Amino acid sequence: MSNIWGRREVREIFRREKGLWELREGLSSRIGELDALLHAERDRGGAQPDPEREALVARAFEELEGARETLRHSHRRRQPAAHLAVAQAHYDTAHSLMLRLVPLERIGAMLPGLLAFVREHLTVSDERRVQTEQIALSVLAGGVLDEAQRQILVDATSVARQAHLKENLRVRSFTQIVYGISGVLAVVVVLVAVVGALAPRMVPLCFEPQGVGVVCATGSAPAESRLPGQDVDDVFAEVASRWDYAVVLFVGMVAAAIAAAASLRRIRGSSTPYNVPVALAMLKLPTGALTAVLGLLLMRGEFVPGLQSLDSSAQIIAWAVIFGYAQQLFTRFVDTQAQTVLNSVGGPSATPAKQPKEPQVPPS
Repeated sequence: MSNIWGRREVREIFRREKGLWELREGLSSRIGELDALLHAERDRGGAQPDPEREALVARAFEELEGARETLRHSHRRRQPAAHLAVAQAHYDTAHSLMLRLVPLERIGAMLPGLLAFVREHLTVSDERRVQTEQIALSVLAGGVLDEAQRQILVDATSVARQAHLKENLRVRSFTQIVYGISGVLAVVVVLVAVVGALAPRMVPLCFEPQGVGVVCATGSAPAESRLPGQDVDDVFAEVASRWDYAVVLFVGMVAAAIAAAASLRRIRGSSTPYNVPVALAMLKLPTGALTAVLGLLLMRGEFVPGLQSLDSSAQIIAWAVIFGYAQQLFTRFVDTQAQTVLNSVGGPSATPAKQPKEPQVPPS
């Protein structure tokens, strides 16, 4: 009986878990650490009750509980990775409340980490970052923090956290846009395949090289089979097959998959829970299928002089491979934008801003 309940519990966990396990557990451990610090800070309070302090502590515990509840997937919006951003927002609020509670000497000990986080997510010209750096230089020179400087540090850290959240949401929005466009193009590919199968004679993927006859993607007819005075379009209609478009679309998709695998060498990993490289690969597949068909139609319309007459079905398939791989010319701009969006997220992969030169402090 216990084994049955154990299997049910495991299935329930896998059914609920939709985010990255490592990020979820990392955030959960930070929540536990902050919870222990808040308990220690609450027990460190003086003998006289302080209503304002008690209210801040109670609110911090509520935010931590909200973060835990979000990580349990008990909320209604069970979108992949969205719960991590919501739980992180609750955790950030609780951490800001803790910064308002701890003694000023502990704020000074945490100042290097706060300064690094502010520099990571705020621009050099941001006034909050400038004041944070001035406070850090003052403490480095032997100054003592006061309540006004604590407020500046808390506000700068809160704004930096909001900027970090916006950076992650920008990655999420970009990923959703790429997935949406990929879905639309996939529907177009299916429609083209269906129309090509139902009406292969409408726009046949056939060519008429000199002295060879009629050549299509999956079949051909010798020149001797053409009746005297017979129109070339009628010959195309007879030789065209319902599998022509399907074969060209499939070949173009395979070539695009190879191009997608080759393009991943330029995409660096990211600590965000949104899988941007997979979204880019999904975009290339239907794009390669469509460029293969459109490229052959342009050749059939003599858009490229000298390439309008292919001698065999193998040459048609070969050009479908080339056009399918050539989708990289169009999607590389999306790859560049994706790398720009990933670089905008703070972290080790982000481009660090130029740090101001710290003045020399004379010995006391």
